[in-house]
Amino acid sequence: MIKKALKKIAHLLVKFNSQADESVLLAIGSNMSKQQYSINSNNINDYEFKIFSQWGDDGIIQYLIKNIEIKNEIFIEFGVEDYMESNTRFLMMNNNWSGFVMDGSPEHMNSLVNRDWYWKYCLTQKSVWIDKDNINELLQSTGFSNIGLLHIDLDGNDYHILNEIDLSRLNPSILIMEYNAVFGNDRKITVPYDKSFDRRKAHFSNLFFGASLPALDDLAVKKGYTLVCCNLAGNNAYFVRKDLLNEKVKELSIAKAFKQSKFRESRTKNNSLSFISGKERLEIIKGLEVLNIETGQLEPL
Repeated sequence: MIKKALKKIAHLLVKFNSQADESVLLAIGSNMSKQQYSINSNNINDYEFKIFSQWGDDGIIQYLIKNIEIKNEIFIEFGVEDYMESNTRFLMMNNNWSGFVMDGSPEHMNSLVNRDWYWKYCLTQKSVWIDKDNINELLQSTGFSNIGLLHIDLDGNDYHILNEIDLSRLNPSILIMEYNAVFGNDRKITVPYDKSFDRRKAHFSNLFFGASLPALDDLAVKKGYTLVCCNLAGNNAYFVRKDLLNEKVKELSIAKAFKQSKFRESRTKNNSLSFISGKERLEIIKGLEVLNIETGQLEPL
C-alpha cells in the first residue's frame, strides 16, 4: 500500500516537473539574484545559478548586469534551438529585457510564438542559417544599437562569425562566446570556415566544432573586449567591453579563466552517447585539420 502511494507521489512530481511551473522557477531565480548582493567574493563563478540556462550562466549574467553599465536592456542570442534552455530567457523574464533570437530550425523558431509567455515580452525571432554573408545584414535589420548583451553559440563557425560582425553599432556591453574546451587552452585554433558547417556531420564524435578559448580571446581583444570569466561547466566565455571594467568586473587571464569541461557529450558512430571524458576526447579527433589563426594556415589537431 505504502509502495503504491510512493509511486503515485513520484508520478505526480515527475508530471509537475515536466510541466515546469515557470512562476515558481522565476520566483526562485529572483530570490537567488537578490541573494547575490550578500555574497562577498571576487570570484564571479561564486555567483553562478541556473534557472533556464544549461549551466550556471543565469547567475553570471545577473552578476554582470548589476556591476557594469548597461545603456540599453537589449540582448541578441543566436543558436538558441527552441529557446526553452538558453542564456537570455531568464534575463528577459526576470529583468524584462527585450531581445532578438535566431536559430537555423524553422520548427524551433515557430514554436516560440505558441508559448503562453511569448506575448508578455518584447522578443522577436527569426529562423535563418547564419553565415559570414548574412550576419551583418541580419543584425542591422534589428535596428538595435548599444545593446547590453550579445551571445554567439553556433557549435561551429563561432570564431568566423564574430570576426565578420561589425560591432561598432551594436556595441554590446557583454559578449558571450561558446568555446571548445577539448581544444585546450594553449593553441589559437578554430575549425576551418564552412558555410554549411554542421557539428553532427563534421565528425561522428560530436566533438569537432568551434574554437579554442585563446582564439576567441585574441579576437575579442582586437574588438575591444576583455575576458572576465568562464562558466564552471567549461563551455562559455564572458567578455566585457574594456571601458566598462571596474573593481567588481576585472580582467582575468586565460590560464585563470579557463575551465575544462566535464560533461560527456561524445557520440559513437551509431550516434549513441559514448560518455568519453578527459584527454580521451582529444584523441578521437586528433589529426583533423584546424585553422591556426596566428599563421592563417591549416594544421593537424
